[in-house]
Amino acid sequence: MKKTIVFGASLKEERYSNQAIRMLREYGHPVVAHGLRTGKVADVTIETDKKMYRDIDTVSLYLNPERQEEFYNYIIELKPNRVIFNPGTENPDFYKRLIRHNIGYEEACTLVLLRTNQF
Repeated sequence: MKKTIVFGASLKEERYSNQAIRMLREYGHPVVAHGLRTGKVADVTIETDKKMYRDIDTVSLYLNPERQEEFYNYIIELKPNRVIFNPGTENPDFYKRLIRHNIGYEEACTLVLLRTNQF
């Protein structure tokens, strides 16, 4: 099963990125996470380095558009099937880049997609 990478992962339980990691794991999805600080959420280690994973299906973004810029090339190099722009992360400039690289995207909420069996 291909992995989901959560960008903007936080150790704070009230953050949606933290809730997404926990819910993804609860639903049985393999998850990796990238954030500003290392730590663990459930059984997932938050990485601060840009590791080159080969089996990423979904990128779930929890970074505002300005913070996304430094990850454009990295995310494209991961060659995911799709990028989910969670509320507050919408970024038409990044959409254009993804389209040029045949990477799908959707403006959606990872938590809602999971709860409604649409993930």
